[in-house]
Amino acid sequence: MSQKVLLNSKEVNIALHRLACQLIENHDDFSDTVLIGIQPRGRFLADRLAQILSKDYKIKNVQLGLLDITFFRDDFRRGQKPLEANTTIIDFIVEDKNVVFIDDVLYTGRSIRSALTAIQSFGRPKNVELLTLIDRRFSRHLPIQPNYRGRQVDAIDNQRVKVNWVENEGEDAVYLIDK
Repeated sequence: MSQKVLLNSKEVNIALHRLACQLIENHDDFSDTVLIGIQPRGRFLADRLAQILSKDYKIKNVQLGLLDITFFRDDFRRGQKPLEANTTIIDFIVEDKNVVFIDDVLYTGRSIRSALTAIQSFGRPKNVELLTLIDRRFSRHLPIQPNYRGRQVDAIDNQRVKVNWVENEGEDAVYLIDK
């Protein structure tokens, strides 16, 4: 199994700041915008972006939630092992808000479809956007595209994109791994 570095720590940091700036351009003071990290892997990206917006760009009142999509997936009964649900934490109203879903890698689009279904339990957003650190082109099963992307990657089916976060794996890096 071989791996190639797609983004090192410095490049991840640059991408995060660029994504934060794009969000500010489109959402100004975030008074009508909420960020929602898709559990489990979108949590780290969402947390980091919320910190950058608050600390580096002085955006006040960035609302951040976490959404578990485990039982909204169309494939949740297909695995051999029992699924473990993550926590959903949304302590604000999404009704008539601009919702920005945040996930680390966009692959088939099925997670995002599940998130669209799951968010309806919390109200009807005015608008929904998608932010991903990595956009795997040519692998979509559904017609879903990100509004914001850190990097676009062309990967074939026998390759996997792995995003490491310092909070979880001890480093910020993105790898392309041959299975």
